[in-house]
Amino acid sequence: MQFFANLVLIVQLLSALAIIGLVLVQHGKGADMGASFGSGASGSLFGATGSANFLSRSTAVAATLFFGCTLGLAFLSNGRTSTSGADSVLDRAAVVAPASAASGAAAIPGAVVAPAAPASVAASGAAN
Repeated sequence: MQFFANLVLIVQLLSALAIIGLVLVQHGKGADMGASFGSGASGSLFGATGSANFLSRSTAVAATLFFGCTLGLAFLSNGRTSTSGADSVLDRAAVVAPASAASGAAAIPGAVVAPAAPASVAASGAAN
């Protein structure tokens, strides 16, 4: 099962790189916008774009392959069991976090915490 997941991951990475390359190579729709207004061929700007060429079809195939691999990886990772016995990401974070962590301002890095008042001062303040 691990071999299959690695194979799907490799196919996903290759399809992502193919999408990036194909999109960068393609000619944009608005690239001739300035020329179309000046040359009288503005019908191509707002009209039909014409049939899809090889690059756009290849991009669509690579995108379909990428999304299929993404769904496949999500399906394969759903069956994995966690090692700590936690059910969710938040449960795993609670297991990793120390139980004796400081609370309040002491938990902020670099914060200056005022020393606690002596018990006699706190008691006299509460009596007033």
